[in-house]
Amino acid sequence: MTRRSLLLSTLSAATLSDVAEAQHHSQAAKTSNAAFKYLSSADARELEALVAQIIPSGDSPGAKEAGCIHFIDRALETFDRDQRELYRNGLATAQKKRTELLPQSQTLAGLDNSQAIALLKAIEATEFFKLLRTHTIMGFLAAPEWGGNQGMVGWAHIGLDHKMAFQPPFGFYDGEAK
Repeated sequence: MTRRSLLLSTLSAATLSDVAEAQHHSQAAKTSNAAFKYLSSADARELEALVAQIIPSGDSPGAKEAGCIHFIDRALETFDRDQRELYRNGLATAQKKRTELLPQSQTLAGLDNSQAIALLKAIEATEFFKLLRTHTIMGFLAAPEWGGNQGMVGWAHIGLDHKMAFQPPFGFYDGEAK
């Protein structure tokens, strides 16, 4: 499976009204640290701790700085609402695995980097982790209007200049070749 087909299959369920709602939510999230629409603040903190390990901060901003948790909240509120049960069960499974691996810990958000990475390795074969990773990458690279990629940090990370319009390069272009 290619990255393009993965992204297209994930986004194929989105409708224009859902995208418009996501854009509105993103603007509110960027300007006012808006409350989450679907996630509770406790669940958002726990999920954000996992998301921050999928695309970690370092020399450049990561998923936390890009606001990927707002994208996930918006996805679960709009175009991916059928994945809510997977998130609920997956978060419960992650909590259970945390208590098995690290009985002294209280929350996912309270884990240090090495503990969080060990936990993610323990759940990486689950459907929950696969969806969380997909949503994190989408939130990091999607248009900021969709809730994530705040400050366009994802685009800056991959060297994409935001322009009002894109056009093919001058000269021969085989991007449309069949």
